Amino acid sequence: MAAKRKKKKSKTKRISFKPGSLSKKKKRKAGRFGPALISILKVSAVACAVVAVVAILYFAEKYVKSSNPVNTGPLVLADTPGWVSEELKAKILVAAGGKTFRLDEDTAYLVVNNLASIAWLDEVQVQTTDKSVRVNAKFRKPIALIKSALHKFYVDVEQVVLDFVPMPNLPIVEVKGLSPIAKTPPLGKVWRQDDLAAAVLILDRLDQRDKDKSVAPDKPLLYEIGSIDVSNFNGRRNTGQPHIVLYTTDNTPIIWGAEIGKWQQHLESTDEQKLAKLYGYYKEYGTLLGGAKYINLRDPQDKVPLPIDKY
Repeated sequence: MAAKRKKKKSKTKRISFKPGSLSKKKKRKAGRFGPALISILKVSAVACAVVAVVAILYFAEKYVKSSNPVNTGPLVLADTPGWVSEELKAKILVAAGGKTFRLDEDTAYLVVNNLASIAWLDEVQVQTTDKSVRVNAKFRKPIALIKSALHKFYVDVEQVVLDFVPMPNLPIVEVKGLSPIAKTPPLGKVWRQDDLAAAVLILDRLDQRDKDKSVAPDKPLLYEIGSIDVSNFNGRRNTGQPHIVLYTTDNTPIIWGAEIGKWQQHLESTDEQKLAKLYGYYKEYGTLLGGAKYINLRDPQDKVPLPIDKY
């Protein structure tokens, strides 16, 4: 009995130490988790601070934008030639992107790209100022009109194809008798065709002569030219007939002859003599209309018929 009691006491004694050991373990665990918790709290505090700063900057930016709206302004076509019609200006404005633009650098790039589709403009430069979007460009001036089926096209002196837009301030001559082609070149591309080139070169010579006020002081002679016929270019229909003939707006024939630069091959007047005859007549009588039965420029010995010769 005594021995059993002793064991019980011993057992009781061992059990009595357990609460103390658990307390030590808890302290050791608390010591391990303390620094980690502090680190987490620090990171959380920094994150909250960053979020707060971002939020402040965001709302501040919105406030600045609302207080200072982006400047806008119109598109301005600088140094526009006097012959440019209102219809063409409107077409360019639509292609550029509208009437009002943001006055920033991105707008300049956008307008340049948009105007690339306009064949009428070359060497386009766009600059944004504090008041407007300024467009500087070289305008292609149409000199000849070509009608093809239901379509109309212009070409300039370089034979670049332009879409049809009414041009009331320019004398534009229709070219007739062109040799057939499979497809008209796209807008902005050169229409490479010999008979067209010959017609354009003659019209360009007339246009250059019209700029001399001592020759055509009142109005350009080209305003009285309705068409130029190249159907017999290089004598392809009849070698004995004039190669190129111009017609006035009242259908009076002006016999030009061979293309420029080939007068000597056909024993004709020189190109300068032809121009001198035509403008001499125009200056003397003030018009090409309602006068002679025809005006022959190609024969060196021929004189230009007087208006009375028509009757």
